[in-house]
Amino acid sequence: MLNWLFKTIFQLLGWKVINAPNVPKGLFVVAPHSFTSDFFIGLCTRPMVNLNIKYLGKAELFRPPFGWIFRKLGGTPVHRTKSTNFVQQVAETFKKHEKLLVAIAPEGTRKNVSKLRTGFYYMAHAANVPIIMSGFDYPRKSVIFAEPFITSGDFEADMKKYFVPFFKSIHGVQKDWLKNYEEGKFNV
Repeated sequence: MLNWLFKTIFQLLGWKVINAPNVPKGLFVVAPHSFTSDFFIGLCTRPMVNLNIKYLGKAELFRPPFGWIFRKLGGTPVHRTKSTNFVQQVAETFKKHEKLLVAIAPEGTRKNVSKLRTGFYYMAHAANVPIIMSGFDYPRKSVIFAEPFITSGDFEADMKKYFVPFFKSIHGVQKDWLKNYEEGKFNV
């Protein structure tokens, strides 16, 4: 419905997509999450890659008066409580669908953090779906996608093998979590 508008805005702003993925199922891990505009760039990217990517967001975004907009744009609220096993719920949802693409910002905030929230990793691992890393390279006005990979079950090894090299290549990513992971510090 709004795809033509988002596509037009994306092109008018001079953004481009690099290495667009073609997968029926997967978890898109989007970073860095530094600006409010990240959400808008993400919305504009979906029609450019011709994929119906849903997203997970904090529950507070889905409250009135604007919550309906976030749902209409493909969002699902995340309620962060200790009594909810959200990782397992997402994994089960993936298993029930032949095609499902979901995006998540593992930093969980626009602030600089020392480590990523790990739920995304365990969601993908439990569901046996690939992770597709997605980087917003603001200096080059590019949304860059990595090749999809299946998790090994070893969070630290996969961070070193896939995440650190990919996100180091994204201009503008100067986050504490990246530096810590590069140095092998995962429990900061």
